[in-house]
Amino acid sequence: MNVTEKKATRDGYGDGLEYAGSINEKIVALDADLSGSTRSNQFAKKYPERFFNFGVAEQNMAGFAAGLAMGGMIPFAASFAMFITGRAWEIVRNSIAYPGQHVILAGSHAGVTLGEDGASHQIIEDIAIMRAIPKMKVIVPADYGQAYAAVLALVETKGPAYLRLGRPNMPVLYDKNEPFRIGKAYTIQDGEEIALLGTGHTVYEIWKMATIIEKEKGIRPLVMNFSTVKPLDHAALDMVASKCRLIFTFEEHNILGGFGSAVAEYISSIEKPVRVIRHGIHDVFGQSGSVEDLMDYYSLTQEKLTPTVLAEMG
Repeated sequence: MNVTEKKATRDGYGDGLEYAGSINEKIVALDADLSGSTRSNQFAKKYPERFFNFGVAEQNMAGFAAGLAMGGMIPFAASFAMFITGRAWEIVRNSIAYPGQHVILAGSHAGVTLGEDGASHQIIEDIAIMRAIPKMKVIVPADYGQAYAAVLALVETKGPAYLRLGRPNMPVLYDKNEPFRIGKAYTIQDGEEIALLGTGHTVYEIWKMATIIEKEKGIRPLVMNFSTVKPLDHAALDMVASKCRLIFTFEEHNILGGFGSAVAEYISSIEKPVRVIRHGIHDVFGQSGSVEDLMDYYSLTQEKLTPTVLAEMG
């Protein structure tokens, strides 16, 4: 990986949506009075006839998106992740997922890296509640490039999907022109004995961590980016379980019901003597603070995670 710049995954969404709209006239964008924050305002400026602002009414927006999909359009409905998954959950379940409508829900400002807005807006349960819905795909891009490419991939992939996006500028790890593989994990570094599996903003941190572990322990960890949490890449996990005795998972989400839980659920179903240790937010709410302070406080940085992981390795 060659890190040269920082951009937010929400910017990847905005840029990807604007480009997708230029090549597919069936794409429409919906927003809940947050288009400047979600970056769907770029689409609105270029294609105003295909943009709908619903105000603070995510439930109405979700139902309208289902109707547009039934009419043959491809709706991208965006809001803060707290509201598009939390407030609108029942509508998403019954009107979008149950009939299998091709609707993409874009939840920006997910996790504690929303920052100063605090616990009421920092959703740490969205992966759990969305992956529990049958038919729903859950995509958590590692960076701007993957967010951009995921938009294009989701246009071509039928059925409902949740695209989890973040507010802060983070290192760009992937080329936006690299096709996004829904349902496939990305190997960052091959290794053995120890696996570091991350999703979203944690991917960059575990990539840095791997270098220190190799230096300290003489073990080259296997490092993977699971930018699709559902459907989970079982083939990749089979490979990991065959090579490693310890699997560490990392996420900017509650460790209950999230990415780590999904990994543990699958590993428990196969006949491999592998231990799964989950790292993330340990069943507590967020709080107000800067992105840097919150990442540090919740031990989501390489500096905080590495000593813990080294100790857990034994």
